[in-house]
Amino acid sequence: MVAKAAMPGPTSPMIPIQRLPASLTPLETALAALLDGLEPVAPVAVPLADALGCIAAEMPPLTAFPPRDIAAADGWACRARDLVGASSYSPLPLMQPPRWVEAGEPMPEGCDCVVEADAVDQTGPMFQVVSEAIPGQGVRRTGGDVADGSSVVAVGRRVRPLDLLIARVAGLDRLEVRRPTLRVVNIPSTSGDAATARLVTENARDAGAQVITVEAAARDAAAIVSAIGPGACDLLVTTGGSGVGRTDATITALAVRGEVIAHGIALQPGRAVAVGRIGNIPVVALPGAPDQALAAWWTLVLPALERLSGRQPRPPVTLPLARKIASSVGIAEVVLLESRAGTWMPLAIGELPVETIARADAWLCVPGGSEGFAAGTPVDAYLLWDLI
Repeated sequence: MVAKAAMPGPTSPMIPIQRLPASLTPLETALAALLDGLEPVAPVAVPLADALGCIAAEMPPLTAFPPRDIAAADGWACRARDLVGASSYSPLPLMQPPRWVEAGEPMPEGCDCVVEADAVDQTGPMFQVVSEAIPGQGVRRTGGDVADGSSVVAVGRRVRPLDLLIARVAGLDRLEVRRPTLRVVNIPSTSGDAATARLVTENARDAGAQVITVEAAARDAAAIVSAIGPGACDLLVTTGGSGVGRTDATITALAVRGEVIAHGIALQPGRAVAVGRIGNIPVVALPGAPDQALAAWWTLVLPALERLSGRQPRPPVTLPLARKIASSVGIAEVVLLESRAGTWMPLAIGELPVETIARADAWLCVPGGSEGFAAGTPVDAYLLWDLI
């Protein structure tokens, strides 16, 4: 654990350059420290439009919809048993005139089917039906759209557009979700590029988080201390300044504000990642390089967000490897994969070019204790697009 640093000021000695420790912290150890004590945030009721992509909390069961039998199509409401034997060759006169109904109207008492307009002949002095029907034909039964006691979406699942359809059909205008607040503090790069911060922000929103973005005024420790200062959030992520460059000062600033639990993770890419805490708020300091930030996002930040949102575990997709993966023992390495003919084809390991990231279908992390996987080995990978 890194001790708290003194607050830099005008008379402070020159801040030493950040250094990685002689031994890197295993990824599993860093993740366990980050998740320690994290609990799902309290549910909040949000408008349906704001619930999309969030993680569903427990909600009261729905009541049946439609609440009674309704016409599923325009036509004549009849009783099926009155139409037995009717055909175009042998029209059957109706003792009582049928009632015309529009789709969505409640079914008249005693009627159990709806027949098309041309199934009833009105040219003579009385109504005649020219085709049979079965009970329920052209009818949407009670609870046909939403069963009594059902739920909009299972607890811990992402809210999808189709879930919102169920909610609207059921007459709801708000849903209970767990939406943790993620604060993203960007440490400006020397080039002024903020692509990594935007990437993290977009990924966080896609994961159902409420995102607050902050820009540090400069790369020095004092500016970063000010930027990561008090602010309401459930998880704090910084982007940039976590390495050992002469202008990197994020870890120094984190030590001033709180504590650095680990700086230097046995993760490739992503060795310069750090985890810490400011009070009871977990912190992940991401490098400014997109591939390093993504590797740490998948292996550290996303698990923390999922713990805070109460999300159900994401199921991996298991396929055999099209070719072997060779990995260094002692370092957890992120691998990008492409789906080809029912196999996972490795595209990159340890170093993840942006173009390759865009081509990939999934990723996996080779544990630090493994030398990799032989060709044909079934491996678990996580899709880069999230459909659940």
